[in-house]
Amino acid sequence: MDGPSGKVPVATRHRDFVVSRIRALTASPTIAVAKEAQRLRRAGVDVVDFGPGEPDFDTPVHVRRAAAAALEAGLTHYAPSRGFPELLTAIGAKLQRDNGLPYEPSTEIVVTPGAKQAIVEAVMTAAEPGDEVLMFDPGWGSYDAIVRLAGAIPVHVQLREDFSLEEEALLRAIGPRTRALVIGSPGNPTGSVLSAGDLDTLTRICCEHDLLLISDEIYERITYRGLKPVSPATLPGMWERTVTINGFSKAYAMTGWRLGYAAAPEGFMSQMLKVHEHTVTSATSFAQMGGVAALNGPEEPLKAMVAEFDRRREIIVRGLNSIPGVRCDWPDGAFYVFPNIEGTGMTGTEYAVRLLAAGVAVTPGVGFGERWDTHIRLSYATSEERIQSGLTRMREAVA
Repeated sequence: MDGPSGKVPVATRHRDFVVSRIRALTASPTIAVAKEAQRLRRAGVDVVDFGPGEPDFDTPVHVRRAAAAALEAGLTHYAPSRGFPELLTAIGAKLQRDNGLPYEPSTEIVVTPGAKQAIVEAVMTAAEPGDEVLMFDPGWGSYDAIVRLAGAIPVHVQLREDFSLEEEALLRAIGPRTRALVIGSPGNPTGSVLSAGDLDTLTRICCEHDLLLISDEIYERITYRGLKPVSPATLPGMWERTVTINGFSKAYAMTGWRLGYAAAPEGFMSQMLKVHEHTVTSATSFAQMGGVAALNGPEEPLKAMVAEFDRRREIIVRGLNSIPGVRCDWPDGAFYVFPNIEGTGMTGTEYAVRLLAAGVAVTPGVGFGERWDTHIRLSYATSEERIQSGLTRMREAVA
């Protein structure tokens, strides 16, 4: 290709323009699995993909219509950086109604392009370079990457085998530069909801050690058998030290819309808004009108989706427990299972490779914590027919 002068540019030596904290990041394990499954499908291979972290349902009709009407009305320009007042009000009402959390919509809530962006902004606001942020393993891999992007240090605390908190492990992880703790409940990859005892331990330690809690509640509406997660900010001493993160991707099957939000006391939120404005400006204007419709509209699509996920949960847990060497607990929420596969004699990585050769894509547990290559993650956000087909192939792969 010719350069600006019309001549072919001469190759020159130059410094490495990529900084070390970016080179040190690892690829998302779930995205890596999705890419490999897509590659095999393009090559004509039938792959049962248990990798996706998104509902396999369409966004409810009334939500799509609201966004389409906003587009037709010309709502295609910049939105207010904090979010449209209509959506802020709807989010504030939802937090009060569903979670018992009082927030002032105009000063204590920010609408973001996805819940992940809300976590990024919260971590960047809370942690200086060299500060430490605690997180639990097994856990979502992006927590680690987000903390590293902020120049802070991720500190991983191991959960017990039943995915409950171990107080001694948490206390050992706290040091003089510990600033914050990130949790997800229901969690990814386990689907576990924090118990009352775990919440008591967590909140007591946060208060005693003066830590900020970043509470990722994106799977809050997808739980089973009447279980309702508790928002930590409702507990004594926690409202003023909690950033509550949520969004629309999972509950309303709106992953492609990129719409989330954060809520926290005004003193924190006014500073986080600076990060928001200097990175993304605002969430997409017409998508926000879809968010208003989601929160204020009928709940039947959400209830039907959760009921179907519960039915699939029964199928996949029972099916996995029928496979020699596999042991699977019942998830409380989300749409993942995280079975122990030590009995197969393979690591999670080895098992995933064998399964991929059999036409089944799963995510090795090491993607959710380096000590958890004894497990694999499967998403049951796929049809019953595909789940049954995948289970059959899994049995045959270890026969």
